[in-house]
Amino acid sequence: MNKVRIIARIDIKNEFVIKGIHLEGLRKVGNPNEMARNYYDDGIDEIVFMDAVAAYYDRNSLSELIQEACVDIFIPITVGGGIRTIDDIKNALKSGADKVAINTKAVQDPDFITQSSKIFGSQCIVSSIEAKLIKDGKWEVYTDNGREPTGKDVVEWAKYVEELGAGEIMLTSIDREGTKKGFDINLYQSVVRSVSIPVIASGGMGNSIDAVRLLKDVNIDAIAIASVLHYKIESIKEIKNALLENQIKVHI
Repeated sequence: MNKVRIIARIDIKNEFVIKGIHLEGLRKVGNPNEMARNYYDDGIDEIVFMDAVAAYYDRNSLSELIQEACVDIFIPITVGGGIRTIDDIKNALKSGADKVAINTKAVQDPDFITQSSKIFGSQCIVSSIEAKLIKDGKWEVYTDNGREPTGKDVVEWAKYVEELGAGEIMLTSIDREGTKKGFDINLYQSVVRSVSIPVIASGGMGNSIDAVRLLKDVNIDAIAIASVLHYKIESIKEIKNALLENQIKVHI
């Protein structure tokens, strides 16, 4: 097993870091750049900045924030939310992002994934998939921060975005997101078995034990963490140490 990447997920609304449950009931929890710098200093491997309201306004407004972050932060940065055009991707990368996460636009126009990966390389293109359980072993793809059902099956969609040229999948469990009740292991197992590109697990982590349980059972490439870090339940060092103690390789 490769070393697991530990990623801080920072959801942003109107210049504030926000957090909710099931992607709803959002509350302010801090300043995005301060939190990002702290996580970087503490040893985080990557950072994902998501514009939580961009889908409503057809725009991503994080360019200035990314530029500021890149002055002090020298690890891979992904930006998502409201990425709808090639110019949006150019602006994100020009601001200092290494990757972009695409959800709604990909569902509306799957060829956008192909175009983007051809222009910028698949390593830049992250397919962001929001998954909601509809019955045992079946999840539906949602868009617009978990509000809009699409009728698409998550596993089939994951296979399709890989074919289209996505280099990575960030898979968020809407059912577990913000609950701190642990990862939906069945969801991640189903997708990981179906694709060959890296999968990031997002949604549900309450402590390092949850990460150990997931990573012992599923060959996940990375975990994206929000509440545990934002609310200082555990530090990045404590999480990495817990994984190491359970023979799970991480970046030191």
